[in-house]
Amino acid sequence: MTAVRVLLVDDHPIVRAGVRSLFDHRDDVEVVGEAASGEEAVALARHLHPDVVLCDLRLGAGMDGVQTTAALRAQDPAPAVLILTTFDRDAEILGAVEAGAAGYLLKDIAPDDIVRAVRAAASGGLVLTPELSERVGQVLRAPRVRLTDRELDVLRLLATGASNREIAKTLFVTEATVKTHLVHVFEKLGADSRARAVAIARETGVI
Repeated sequence: MTAVRVLLVDDHPIVRAGVRSLFDHRDDVEVVGEAASGEEAVALARHLHPDVVLCDLRLGAGMDGVQTTAALRAQDPAPAVLILTTFDRDAEILGAVEAGAAGYLLKDIAPDDIVRAVRAAASGGLVLTPELSERVGQVLRAPRVRLTDRELDVLRLLATGASNREIAKTLFVTEATVKTHLVHVFEKLGADSRARAVAIARETGVI
């Protein structure tokens, strides 16, 4: 049986070492390389041609896991990508799946389940736990919030903790205009406060 070729991507060397150890002494899985960044992963994949890339979601400066997934899936041949992370926000899970990830695993998963997920991804399967599958389905079924570009500008500044006056100064508009945009943002997000608007926007991937 041909071994599944795996590329590990994580910005923490100790994590890569721990994951690599899962595949030691297994005849059906071979770790062919390691990368500390998304850019390095994309470059290595072109030369190593892994079957599966096991990638963290947060990779420090540069490309994140979602961007890395999209770049890897654009290659020919394209490896399957499994996200292995500690972050389980709905927007991040959905972003990874939409970018072409074959699965989304949390780092508290049992070691044997990671090995099984790699094998499944190499065979073309979609690897999501029942709970994550349901959450992705709920997000996909929910109506998408559509904000105007200026509403997004206001919301992003709001997320930094900026006051209405600071937002107005940054965007070269009046405070009254900012308040009008915020009213529309709150209505579209179903929020009743500034903090709730930011929280909803982050949970749903609006920002």
